[in-house]
Amino acid sequence: MCVSQLHKGMNRRSGKESLNSTKIKSIRARLCYNSRGEETVEVDVEVNGFIGRVAAPSGASVGRHEVVAFAPNGVEATAKLIEKYSSQLIGLDASDYHTLTKVLKEIDGTDNYSRIGGSAAYAITIASVDAASKSLGIPLFKLLKPEGNWKIPYPVGNIIGGGKHAGRGAPDIQEFLVIPIGAPNIRMALNANIAVHREVGIQIERKSISFTRGRGDEGAWAPFMSDEEALEILYSSAKSVSEKLGFDIRLGLDVASSSLWDEKEKVYVYHKSGVKRSPEEQLEYIISLIERYKLIYIEDPLHEEAFNEFAELTKKVKNVFVVGDDIFVTNIKRLIKASEIGAGNGAILKVNQAGALGDAMNFAHMAKKLGYSLITSHRSGDTPDYHIAHIAVATDSKMIKTGVIGGERVAKLNELLRISEFLKEYKMADLGV
Repeated sequence: MCVSQLHKGMNRRSGKESLNSTKIKSIRARLCYNSRGEETVEVDVEVNGFIGRVAAPSGASVGRHEVVAFAPNGVEATAKLIEKYSSQLIGLDASDYHTLTKVLKEIDGTDNYSRIGGSAAYAITIASVDAASKSLGIPLFKLLKPEGNWKIPYPVGNIIGGGKHAGRGAPDIQEFLVIPIGAPNIRMALNANIAVHREVGIQIERKSISFTRGRGDEGAWAPFMSDEEALEILYSSAKSVSEKLGFDIRLGLDVASSSLWDEKEKVYVYHKSGVKRSPEEQLEYIISLIERYKLIYIEDPLHEEAFNEFAELTKKVKNVFVVGDDIFVTNIKRLIKASEIGAGNGAILKVNQAGALGDAMNFAHMAKKLGYSLITSHRSGDTPDYHIAHIAVATDSKMIKTGVIGGERVAKLNELLRISEFLKEYKMADLGV
C-alpha cells in the first residue's frame, strides 16, 4: 500500500475531537534504520487521532557546519530525550512549525542542536505538520504555502556515483547528474531520468566486462572508471535518450569538493586519477568540464570555505546553476556571507542540515530574497518518507534531488506524481535557462 500525504487511509479520528484544532496530543519516538542500515530516530505525532510519522535521514559527505545529528550519547539517547521533553510540546499547534522550532531551540539551549540532536528537531517538526495537514484534510505543501502558484520542481537524477557514495575504483566526483529541462510534465521528466539510468547501465556493461551492476548509496551506478570516462558515457546516453523522447536533457555534477580538499597541502586530491589541483587549477578544471559537456548544474565545485573562488566561478560561467551545499549547509549566516560577494546562484535545501523545519523554511525564504534558486535535496542515508516532495513544492524549489531508483528515492518521486494529480493543471518550475 502506498502511504502518502494524499492517501490517508491508515489514519483514525476521534469523534470527540474537533478537526478545527490541530493541537499535539502525543509524541512518541523509536529507533529505526535508514537506507544504509544505520540507526536513526523516528517520531510519531498525534493530532485528532491522525498520526504524522517521520524518520530522520543522514548524509555521507557532511558539511562541518551542519547541526549535530544526534545527542551526545547517540541515537538511543536522542529518542529518550524526545520522550523526556515531549510534555513541553503537548498542546502546541502542530501546524505552527515556527513556534515548535522556537520551543525546541529553548529546550536544546545551543545554536546547533548539540544537546537533543538535529534529528530530533527534524523528525518532531515535520511529523507535527504532517499530522496537522492530515487532520485538516489538506496536502502538506498547501499547509506550508496556503496560497500561491504551485509548480512542480524538475527532478535531478543521480546516474553515476563516486566519491563517498561509492566504493574504491569509482570516480572521484561524487555525483554525475541529469536534469530533463525540456520535459513538459513530471511524469515525462521521471521517465527521462529512468531511461538515462538504464541506458548508462547498458553502456557501462559494454565498456567493462567486470561490471557487476553495483550501485552507490543513492542508487547510482558505481563503475570502475575515471571521471572523464563516466562523463563521456553519461553525455552520450543523455543525448540518445533526449533524441528518443524529443526534449532536452542536460548534465550536472555534484563534485563534493570538500571531500577532495587537502587542507594541509591546499590542493584538491583526485585519488582515482592520481592528480592534485591547486585552487586555481580546480577552478579552470571545473570551467573546462562545464564547457565540454554543456553542464547546466555544478554543485560544490570548490571546498566549503572557498567563498571567493565560488564567486569567481559564478561570474565566469553563464546559464549554469552554481550550487552550494557544504558551503551553505542550509545556514542563513553562511548564505548571507556568500551573497555579499556573489558566491553561487543556487542553494541546496536540506532540512536536517538546519535541524527543525522552521530553520529550513527561514533559510528558503532568505535564499529567495537574495536571488538564489532553491534545490530541495534528500540525503544519501535516507528513509522511505515522502515529505521533502511537499517541501520542495512549498518553497518554490527549481529542482529536487531524490535519486532515480530505490524505494527511499522513488517514495519522493511518486509523491510528486500524486501532487501533480491533486493540482490537475500545473506548470513545471521555471529554470530560466
